Order: sequence, then structure tokens, then C-alpha cells
Amino acid sequence: MTVEPMIRLIAGVFVAASVLLGMFVHPYFLWFTLFVGANLAQSAFTGWCPMMSILRSAGVPDQRTPVTH
Repeated sequence: MTVEPMIRLIAGVFVAASVLLGMFVHPYFLWFTLFVGANLAQSAFTGWCPMMSILRSAGVPDQRTPVTH
């Protein structure tokens, strides 16, 4: 999996988890949902996302390498 789909997966899991935690544990968890949304919005304008930097340093590739025979 490359960086782009991994970002969407992580953001989706974070949003779903924080909404569920906000509903069943404490409403303050919804602030985390706002934080994730704000990060996604700023990354659309700046092209930089903190999670992207983390994934790249963890060795997740930016693009798939073509298969050659």
C-alpha cells in the first residue's frame, strides 16, 4: 500500500473511532474528529500532511513500483 491510500485509511479509522468514542465514552472525543478534518483541509491547500511525513519516514512508498518481467 502506498502513502495516499494509507492516509485515507488512517483518516477514516481516526474519524470513525473518534465519533464512536464521542458517542459512547465522552463528547470531548469529537474534538479529535475536528482535528483530523482540519488537518485534511489544510493539507489540501498546502500539500503537506503530518501523517504523510510519518508514513514516509516509516518507509511506506509514495508510488507503486512497476512490475517488470
